[in-house]
Amino acid sequence: MRRTLELVGLGMLAVLYWITWAALNGPDRLPNRVPTHFDGAGNPNAWGSPSTLWLLPVIASGVYLLITAIAAVPVTRVNLPVRVTTANLPFIQEKTRNMIGWIKVEMIGLFLYVQWTIIQAARDSQFRLSPLMIPVLLVCVFGTVGVYLVIVINGAKQRDGSES
Repeated sequence: MRRTLELVGLGMLAVLYWITWAALNGPDRLPNRVPTHFDGAGNPNAWGSPSTLWLLPVIASGVYLLITAIAAVPVTRVNLPVRVTTANLPFIQEKTRNMIGWIKVEMIGLFLYVQWTIIQAARDSQFRLSPLMIPVLLVCVFGTVGVYLVIVINGAKQRDGSES
């Protein structure tokens, strides 16, 4: 599953770069002024050059690389709510890496959604970002963490109990 998540995440990054390039260089170019920041209600409160749209793919790439680096840290050095033993270590490593893979996909999905919305808003002159974006993202990320913590705790305890 982890490889699939990596491919999905990298594919989403590629789409993010592609839609940005197409918006700036394609036949249907953006106007000279695009929204660059939105308030809590989703209304634009800052404007800038279309070239500032390159900032989102660059930040998304940085976030992707940072999360990938975090995933490389050995699980034994991470604070988990279960005791890590030789019996449950492979299970914990697999599940925490899957969780991190899902979080990467969710974060890149956020960047992709924001970029797509900004581009479409600039083309349609209807500048509005959904105010539900942040609550939905938080539910997705914390839901993923919650589900995987339950899986890790239950699975690690089962595997640790079989060792005794």
